[in-house]
Amino acid sequence: MYSSSSVSKGFVLYAIVVVVTTQLMLVRSVSSLNLTNSYLQHKCLVSLGKYKPGSDYEKSLDDIIQSFSNEDKNSYGYRAGFSMSAYGKEPDMVAITYQCRIDSRGPKCQSCVVTAGYELLRKRCPRDKGAIIWYDQCLVEFSSSDTSGQINYDDNFCMPSAKNLIGNSIPLEERLHLLNNLTKMAVTKIDKNIEGIKKPVLYAAGEKRLGTKNLYGMVQCSADLSVQGCNECMLYYIVHFQKCWKSKQGVRVLSRNCNFRYELYPFINPKGPYYTKF
Repeated sequence: MYSSSSVSKGFVLYAIVVVVTTQLMLVRSVSSLNLTNSYLQHKCLVSLGKYKPGSDYEKSLDDIIQSFSNEDKNSYGYRAGFSMSAYGKEPDMVAITYQCRIDSRGPKCQSCVVTAGYELLRKRCPRDKGAIIWYDQCLVEFSSSDTSGQINYDDNFCMPSAKNLIGNSIPLEERLHLLNNLTKMAVTKIDKNIEGIKKPVLYAAGEKRLGTKNLYGMVQCSADLSVQGCNECMLYYIVHFQKCWKSKQGVRVLSRNCNFRYELYPFINPKGPYYTKF
């Protein structure tokens, strides 16, 4: 038989364990926001052919990537670099573009770009004239042609959650509504990091309360797209991959020019830029 003192001590100990466990879970949850930079996917553009070791193409490629790694750590998260051969023909052009997630601007962006460039050139697509790689915080593409401002409908992928939605717990209409609202914000909010130019940020993140659950979302378009291009890109990929994600608790859809994500758990710091609670 337990005494009242032993019972109270046991209860206090249990309460302490619960509090500490809860705090640890919260710390892990908060610390994981925006700190991961996982490799997601890559594609070698084999149709563009190969370049020879020591060629002008390789030298131009190395020079541009080196210039990216040496640039200002406070850069606003997008850059395109181009180099032409002496002949000036497009097959001799080297074009490299990177786009960082807006809330990863600065040192995290620079680190991601350097890592991604190295992975493409040295490990995943050695000597390919074209390749693209996606990380959690950035995208890097190089090619033998300039595709700035054009929507790429070929290089994309869908990463659905392993868990299915139960019944109609989060209706498709609500998920579409959140993505549409975020897209509207992305093309209307002015980028505060670009002085003297009123350019849409083409990024938005936020959350919406749905009954007992919260739905979290994010959308982003590459900085080389126009407002119309961003809208077209988002609409195409929301519709194109709908079978992939409509029954899932979460999804990530990524392409060269735009991407979106929704989850039933927070994955973007709510104190980050351009975050809204609906």
